[in-house]
Amino acid sequence: MSILHAIEEQLDSLHPKERELAAYILRQPQQAVGMSITELAREAGGSTATVSRFCRMLHFQSFADFKIRLAAELGAPASPAQYQDIVAGRPLQEIVAAIEANHIRSITDTTRLLDIGQLLQAIRVLDGARRIDLYGVATSGIVAEDFGQKLVRIGKFATAFSDPHLQLTSASSLGKEDAAIGISYSGETPETIRSLQCAAANGATTISITRFGANTLAGLADLPLFASSAEAGMRRGDMASRIAQLHVIDILFTGLVSERFDSYVPLLEQSFQAVRHYTGKEERGK
Repeated sequence: MSILHAIEEQLDSLHPKERELAAYILRQPQQAVGMSITELAREAGGSTATVSRFCRMLHFQSFADFKIRLAAELGAPASPAQYQDIVAGRPLQEIVAAIEANHIRSITDTTRLLDIGQLLQAIRVLDGARRIDLYGVATSGIVAEDFGQKLVRIGKFATAFSDPHLQLTSASSLGKEDAAIGISYSGETPETIRSLQCAAANGATTISITRFGANTLAGLADLPLFASSAEAGMRRGDMASRIAQLHVIDILFTGLVSERFDSYVPLLEQSFQAVRHYTGKEERGK
């Protein structure tokens, strides 16, 4: 469960009263979703201000929003399987099944975390943006490249940057009509944080795609979007997290095209036909 997992991950960094509140929710999540903010504060030995601050730390708009999302997660069917790590000498058939299970769970967990209101706002920002910058390094850079090429196909002036200096150079020239997307699974990648800060300082609307929970990148974005935070372990090679991030950008892209179907679909078709025409000519000339 991604919300409870995110709370568990934050325990060591919380103030004492928030830690007591988090521990109570982890022990009795079903009871917590049935309580008022006053009742939960009393049972957890804190105050209503502590509960509100805790919910904001997790990027919920209010305690009511937190309860609704946690109740939905608790009532959802169990995820397909636990994430499975790389094991020496494992039969290939089992590896195939394990990777399939990891990816299915990553998508399922991410879908449960999606805030439809935030997604809709992000789609409308991207639709109206004069320029769109995408920042990401390493695996997140691959995700940024994927989203960038999709946006270019519908005529958006979008560029993905993985080089930290180029990120900052481009961010410094953005303005109020522009948007910048920072992608980082941890939400703590220094290069991506600095680039999104620079874009924000110049007036661009900022969007982040990170793991669920409190992190620096999500905290500074105008519109934080989240992917599953359940992948752990040093040997997984960012596989499930990459799938989770790709899931979010595919939803954004599909929602964007759907929003102005009559404008964007002809551009998609035009780009497809152009690539097929010119690459086809190259093949025939060989």
